[in-house]
Amino acid sequence: MSDDVWKRDEVQSPCIKICVIHPEARLCTGCLRSIDEITQWSKMSNEARAAIMAELPTRTGQITKRRGGRAARLGNPPRI
Repeated sequence: MSDDVWKRDEVQSPCIKICVIHPEARLCTGCLRSIDEITQWSKMSNEARAAIMAELPTRTGQITKRRGGRAARLGNPPRI
């Protein structure tokens, strides 16, 4: 069976399967796309996809890390 059938000449999705929307930035914490960009991705032209891909690295500063959780517990033992 040939893999040629599965090769596409298009911009691939930046999805890394960590799909959580940041409550303030309204961006996916995995791929940094907005909900609208995610839902429209399959309908976008290669040019539109490439433009979004080029912009994604600038969005990392819009998402702040959560405080709390396991990392916080490990760094700050509970006071008794």
